[in-house]
Amino acid sequence: MKEQLLEIARTKQILDAEMLEHFITQYESTQRGDHDGDGETLDAALLRSGHFTEDEILRLFGEYLEIPFLEQIQPAMVPAHFVTSVPSNYAHHHHLVATDQNDSTMTIAVCKPLSLYPLDNVAKMVGRAVSPALATKATINTAINAAYEQRTTVLEDVAGDVDSHSLEGLLGDASNSEDLLDVVNRPPVIRLVNDILFKALQMRTSDVHIHPFEQRVVIRYRIDGLLYDMLTLDYRTLPVIVSRIKVMAGMDVAERRMPQDGRCSVRIGPREIDLRVSTVPTAYGERTVLRLLDKSSGVYNLKDLGLGESEFGRIDELIKRPHGIFFVTGPTGSGKTTTLYSFLQRIDSTTKNIITVEDPIEYQLDGISQIQVATKKGMTFITALRHVLRQDPDVIMIGEVRDEETARMVIQSSLTGHLVFSTLHTNDASGAVTRLLDFGVEPYLVASSVAGVLAQRLVRRLCPHCKEIIPSDSKQIQKLGLSHAGFEKVYHSKGCDKCFQTGYMGRTGIYELMTINDDIRQGIYQRGTAGAIKKSAIEAGMTTLRMDGLRKVEEGVTSLEEVLRIAQSDDV
Repeated sequence: MKEQLLEIARTKQILDAEMLEHFITQYESTQRGDHDGDGETLDAALLRSGHFTEDEILRLFGEYLEIPFLEQIQPAMVPAHFVTSVPSNYAHHHHLVATDQNDSTMTIAVCKPLSLYPLDNVAKMVGRAVSPALATKATINTAINAAYEQRTTVLEDVAGDVDSHSLEGLLGDASNSEDLLDVVNRPPVIRLVNDILFKALQMRTSDVHIHPFEQRVVIRYRIDGLLYDMLTLDYRTLPVIVSRIKVMAGMDVAERRMPQDGRCSVRIGPREIDLRVSTVPTAYGERTVLRLLDKSSGVYNLKDLGLGESEFGRIDELIKRPHGIFFVTGPTGSGKTTTLYSFLQRIDSTTKNIITVEDPIEYQLDGISQIQVATKKGMTFITALRHVLRQDPDVIMIGEVRDEETARMVIQSSLTGHLVFSTLHTNDASGAVTRLLDFGVEPYLVASSVAGVLAQRLVRRLCPHCKEIIPSDSKQIQKLGLSHAGFEKVYHSKGCDKCFQTGYMGRTGIYELMTINDDIRQGIYQRGTAGAIKKSAIEAGMTTLRMDGLRKVEEGVTSLEEVLRIAQSDDV
């Protein structure tokens, strides 16, 4: 083999023949001294030496063994039969993936040309003969991840195999981090639940609802804020599916009459997904909701939230103040926590002590101490905040102000020299002020502590792949009272495969930033209405939610229908 490899190196000029000869001579002397006979193979030794690249080594052995070398592997090249027959963990462990197949043979790319024994097992799994090809480890791993993530789910087929007696394997295989790609040779109920979650992640789903009715169970996905019915199952499958989810989330399988909460992690190849599970008993069985949090997506940068240039600059000033309160308001699911995280990420945690009190902690932030509220154990927002103030904080984030006691504590914290971020459930920015007054907080405390309020909503982004310009709809313009606005064009998406025919892909925020000036303070002292305070803010240049939404319509970010659905009128 030595002479043939050297001849190939000289004639094909794949790598330095003299260096190769020197290394092989050393390798052979080492092997002669290895009496156990289990030393590393020549290709592995060449790679470990660092003198040759993996690409060069594979090309050399490809010529020697007459095996083709593949520079790249497209996901479309991977046969579906390989994905459904070979577990993803086996493909990852042995670094192999199929690149082609015909009626009798399947081509398998590997990165170890002298260690082809895993191909025997693959041949048994796929039920046909296999022929090897060579590719780098990185190329193979990339192809594996892409192919398994793009596989077509078989929810309907698997659902037919699940019934109320399919308990085999239900309590087993509940590892700390279930791999959703690994569905080969698994019991039907595990395959079904894994496929429900896998398809949800494919479709950018934030929540999965398992909704029982009298004669059926409906699986619903919340995509970009709206719920879609995705699958209908026989009612008898409900106990098995819910029990499997409870096992994954570490919940009590036997308890079906009381609400339960749990959490767990699942994987899609290298991606780690957090699941928050909630079950409640209903007239037709347990209703289950799973919140999906993709850890790999990370925290949004403040610049990526969709803020206008003016709002971005003013927020940047507010979050760098030494003290005061900055509220973010909006209904549940409007992205308030995401915005607060982007604020904290913007602040230099190496020079400031930042502590958060949250329920729950959604993302781990580097350099920041995060405290989880545990009401059952006595760790409430108030209790946590009292102890946080003894930790010499510079910046404090409180997940939500829910009552007078928390509101007073937050205000006192800001007045004693801390910058405080928190959230309130109000419709607009001015409503945050009147909500604090309704809690019973004195007007002078509100006026002297609150620095700014950001109200926000989430609107769906138009799909960039099928977005098109249409003439502005005069009826909709008149409905908004904007016949004078001079819209020359609006954008619309007709729907395509990439956005699952919805016309939308992803979401962005529309914002209303109210900074507290002297006129607004005077209105607070006089216990002015939310409308009066809002009027003062607009006169001072505040952009309302609807105004910001219409700006994004003109820019082609979202549609007029979305703004109509989300933003209220600006009547004051």
